[in-house]
Amino acid sequence: MQPASAKWYDRRDYVFVEFCVEDSKEVKLDFEKTKLIFSCLGGADNVKHSNEVELYQSIDPNESKHKRTDRSVLCCLRKGESGQSWPRLTKEKAKLNWLCVDFNNWKDWEDDSDEDLSNFDRFSEMMNNMGGDEDVDLPEVDGADDDSPDSDDEKMPDPE
Repeated sequence: MQPASAKWYDRRDYVFVEFCVEDSKEVKLDFEKTKLIFSCLGGADNVKHSNEVELYQSIDPNESKHKRTDRSVLCCLRKGESGQSWPRLTKEKAKLNWLCVDFNNWKDWEDDSDEDLSNFDRFSEMMNNMGGDEDVDLPEVDGADDDSPDSDDEKMPDPE
């Protein structure tokens, strides 16, 4: 058994943790008020992964969700106290070799207004609405519904 590599980032109301395990099976997540427990089988060799994290601050276990993809398992942890910045994911100030900050998604949100929602903030709202057969409004993609012909739809000249 080995820990899965993971990366995390902070938002105003949520903390996101992505466990990077390809082809995960038997994913089990336990959201507790001050702890996150993750386990799964992953990869072609069905390696058993297990991670346990004592969280920096409390979360709302009932409002926390996860989504599995072929490449990873993304957890959306609802903060117990919104608007509190988390300088680290863990309660203890220890360096875990399997955990790193996701700088691609990191954002200094403390100075931002609520009007400026990023795609990942919208994703967190979508994750919040995850459930049974409810209709979820996905973020708009420019040109996705556009029925007008594109410039690359023109007839190609015959090869000579």
